[in-house]
Amino acid sequence: MLLLGIDIGTSSIKVSVVDAQTQDCLASAQYPEEESDIISPKAGWAEQSPEMWWEHAKAALQKANATGRYNPQEIGAIGIAYQMHGLVVVDKAQQVLRNSIIWCDSRAVEIGNKAFKAIGEERSLARLLNSPGNFTASKLAWVKANEPELYYNIDKIMLPGDYVAMKLTGSITTSVSALSEGVFWDFQDDQLSEDVLNYYKFDRNLIPDIKPVFSEHGVVSKIVAEELGLKAGIPVTYKSGDQPNNALSLNVLKPGEVAATAGTSGVIYGVSDKLIYDPQSRVNTFAHVNYAGDEKRLGVLLCINGTGSLNRWIKTIAGTGISYAEMNQLASAIPVGSNGLRVIPFGNGAERMLNNKIVGTHFHHIDLNLHTKAHLFRGVQEGIAFAFRYGLDIMRENGMNPNIIRAGKANLFLSDSFTEAFVNATHVPVELYQNDGSVGAALGAGIGVKAFQSEEEAFTNSKKIQVVEPKAIDQYEPVYQEWKALLEKQLNEI
Repeated sequence: MLLLGIDIGTSSIKVSVVDAQTQDCLASAQYPEEESDIISPKAGWAEQSPEMWWEHAKAALQKANATGRYNPQEIGAIGIAYQMHGLVVVDKAQQVLRNSIIWCDSRAVEIGNKAFKAIGEERSLARLLNSPGNFTASKLAWVKANEPELYYNIDKIMLPGDYVAMKLTGSITTSVSALSEGVFWDFQDDQLSEDVLNYYKFDRNLIPDIKPVFSEHGVVSKIVAEELGLKAGIPVTYKSGDQPNNALSLNVLKPGEVAATAGTSGVIYGVSDKLIYDPQSRVNTFAHVNYAGDEKRLGVLLCINGTGSLNRWIKTIAGTGISYAEMNQLASAIPVGSNGLRVIPFGNGAERMLNNKIVGTHFHHIDLNLHTKAHLFRGVQEGIAFAFRYGLDIMRENGMNPNIIRAGKANLFLSDSFTEAFVNATHVPVELYQNDGSVGAALGAGIGVKAFQSEEEAFTNSKKIQVVEPKAIDQYEPVYQEWKALLEKQLNEI
């Protein structure tokens, strides 16, 4: 059996086709080659078109099919990973009513803060494991308050992966994991949160049918199958947010295991078997892909909005005509500490780990006679690594103390200077794997269609590339402490 994985990223859509028997990836493709736009009608707003995701998903699959490395008719299950926390709304004809308000949009922060106080902070944390904050429920409340005519035409609300699954199958479903990332789930009662529904006055019928993550979420329609060269009736058997999916693809399923990624955003994601929460909701707890009522598996998530996005920005500003690999080489030639240059890397909306403050990106101590573009490249990567350390210390306050972190050798982890800064700043070794979100989604589909005996069996051929140990903690620690002081001074001024 062949398995198709679709990864709906902010920058592009990637698909992979995997042989279930060997777990080998037969072909991958992404679309577009250049990064997709984020629509920002106002400062702090971020939207994308769901129709764009669907067109890009089809284009990526057609590119993969065109490689001739597999027979599309042999695909037997589909899995979908997606950018988390986005809001998609459709009417009864399954037509999109507005652009998706995506994960890094900040417009609903105050709405969520008011809900947090009205529901009660202790009650919210104990039951939702989070503040309603800037999550999907609060984004829907923003639509209700600001676009009332549109709101009353909504039939169903979805996350980005639910929308693509709907386009494939005509069915609309959700899961406990998805509802928890939208802050719609009451973990004490293991049901939809009456507190959230009642406070925001949401109709329960807006919520799609709730299915397990690893289960059938509809089957590919005949019309779509003909357009994409697939068989009609292929089941979609897995849907997950990108960070739980990244953890799954790294075989991070058991309490105490921890994954990281440094793509458009940066994330550390640890698995727990306890209903834990941060009192300030700076890190967030959601149901993991293998969450079940009798076996609690929670994902504790630290998110930094501006990691890869900042690295892309500095490339645009100072790296014209060179590749990311060349940027990384230049950065590696600069000594630890970037000769005094310090970068605060928060320029992509409100940062949850900084109490939803909009801090911005700041460059400190630039010396016009000393610093070159290579210093800028290294300073950015060190600043991002220090942001990970700052967030990991918050996770440590909440009982998450990793001995090792697993990550895919991709994005910023392709950079030796970033990886070195990450392990030495956090004091934690990193295991790097050849992993990919779309491959993880394909293997998730295999779990859902029972092509494997267990979740762990789906990753028996997972390939560890290297282990990077911290060997220069003494060099990095004083630099980090200086960076932290600059950040806290900035926070005190907001």
